[in-house]
Amino acid sequence: MTSIPPVVTIDGPSGSGKGTIAKLLADKLGYALLDSGALYRLTALAALNADVALDGDNLDEARVAAIAGNLDIRFAIAGGEVSAVLEGKDVSRDIRMERVSMAASKVAAIPAVREALLQRQRDFRALPGLVADGRDMGTTVFPDAPVKVFLTASAEERARRRFDQLQGRGVSVSLRDLLEDIRARDDRDMNRAASPLAPAEDAVVLDSTDIDIDGVLHKVLDLVQQRIG
Repeated sequence: MTSIPPVVTIDGPSGSGKGTIAKLLADKLGYALLDSGALYRLTALAALNADVALDGDNLDEARVAAIAGNLDIRFAIAGGEVSAVLEGKDVSRDIRMERVSMAASKVAAIPAVREALLQRQRDFRALPGLVADGRDMGTTVFPDAPVKVFLTASAEERARRRFDQLQGRGVSVSLRDLLEDIRARDDRDMNRAASPLAPAEDAVVLDSTDIDIDGVLHKVLDLVQQRIG
């Protein structure tokens, strides 16, 4: 009988630290890693590159969905780092730009786009296991996952983290603007019709506002030990 690979889902809003925790957890467990947000960022970048309208009433949902269904993408792993490759070009830095982040949130709200990317995400499931990072991993993509974590933090703390991160890269940015962007993104993610951002009923909710990365990782590892062994 074929063993079903276990999945650990790490969901939560932007800036909660879920990407960092997912990567550290996958490394600790020797599991594969799925950064589902990268798929939406790649779709958003491809749409921006194709000059597809992504604003308000001009949002071209059909064309964005077509792009999502035909993405030429792959993930390359080297030196412990994961690179996102779009149409043969490493775009790992490009998909982290603020304009792409904001566009990805809009793209992710399109039901046809989520449907186009659903099976691609599920195909990442393989032995010995998978750590899946996103916003609907535990609710929609892997509802049977034995371990589900919903990682959150206050909007102010998430904005501060993003501010420090960008400042460290030499990027000049306004903390107030970042906070407004995060609140706007939260509102879109939580109120979209397709897979709105919310904890799965059986998820463990962790607030990382006052907990460092090591503390969060320790809690998640304990949870994995309890439920998977």
